[in-house]
Amino acid sequence: MKIECSKEKLLRSIQKAEKITGKNVTLPVLSCVVLEAKENKLIVRSTNLDLGIEITIPVKVHKPGIVAVPGNILLSYITNTTNDGNINLEEVGGNLLVTCSRNETKIKALSVEDFPIIPKLVSDKKSIVGSKELLYGLKSVWYSASVSSMKPELSSVYLYPDTNGNLVFVATDSFRLAEKKVNSKQSGTFESVLIPYRNVQEIIRIFDDVNDNIEVCFDNNQVVFVTDGIYLVSRIIDGNFPDYGQIVPKDNTTEVVMLKDDLISVLKLSNIFSDKFNQVTFVVKPKDGIFEISSKNIDKGENRNIVDATLRGEDIEINFNHKYINDSFSSINSDSIVLMFNGANKPVVIRGINDQSFMYLVMPLNR
Repeated sequence: MKIECSKEKLLRSIQKAEKITGKNVTLPVLSCVVLEAKENKLIVRSTNLDLGIEITIPVKVHKPGIVAVPGNILLSYITNTTNDGNINLEEVGGNLLVTCSRNETKIKALSVEDFPIIPKLVSDKKSIVGSKELLYGLKSVWYSASVSSMKPELSSVYLYPDTNGNLVFVATDSFRLAEKKVNSKQSGTFESVLIPYRNVQEIIRIFDDVNDNIEVCFDNNQVVFVTDGIYLVSRIIDGNFPDYGQIVPKDNTTEVVMLKDDLISVLKLSNIFSDKFNQVTFVVKPKDGIFEISSKNIDKGENRNIVDATLRGEDIEINFNHKYINDSFSSINSDSIVLMFNGANKPVVIRGINDQSFMYLVMPLNR
């Protein structure tokens, strides 16, 4: 293999691919990126067996070929070289020779024969969605997924189309749940799918700078995202997401409307004195016009705050994990939010004012 290519394009592709390399003592080639040169293009591949990626960039091919080199070493070298022009890559005696105007290095290659095949999905089940809409939905809910793999359906993000033409994104760890409805102009048929939580983080990172539409293809075991020279395949969860509609309250007995920034500020103060469970107490007394948030730690002290808010309904005192409440704010675009309570042992529902596209539910803490 012998090629000449743009440093900028090569660096961008290696940055994306290197994050998907795996760490496997019995299969060290998983730590590599595979570079295949043919027909005036370079295909960069990597996989961790859960995700696989192929990125195609235009290059000048002097000699076709294929080589596998450790992704972290190649990325570090290209990142730190001072050359901003073209880079030459050439396989020489089982090594990859990397040269530019002022630098030259040899990187030891591994056998390509041991590198797993990245599956090519052939399916009639496909849909075209906007990259911004897809990432917006994933970013709005992924933090609510469980980090434990004990229940795979909870350590995932659930995507499905609703009857109004929206693409719905949902995640829950059983303590809180986030749902985002995105009005995405889809073509084709979008299948419901459970994508592993860890894979969602990489999908967001890989496509974050992409502005084109993404073709999404489905089968029973995998989902594929294709756009802008990028082919990404992810394992999907074989399971059923909980019927979360049953736990979302249909009405409420107490309602609090307030500025989002006011709640953020008060929760920062409460955090200083919260206990090991991150517990804060909400006290709502609509008839007295009082909305109080407090926290207490036997080793640090205690804190009470009165928050400006519009109140309606019954009195209530209820405890929450403040971190769960805080996590939702980046997904709410409104300046004002509404907290809807339905009794002391029931979850609170948080929405932005005049925004029905995002719903966040948090279960209370027992005393």
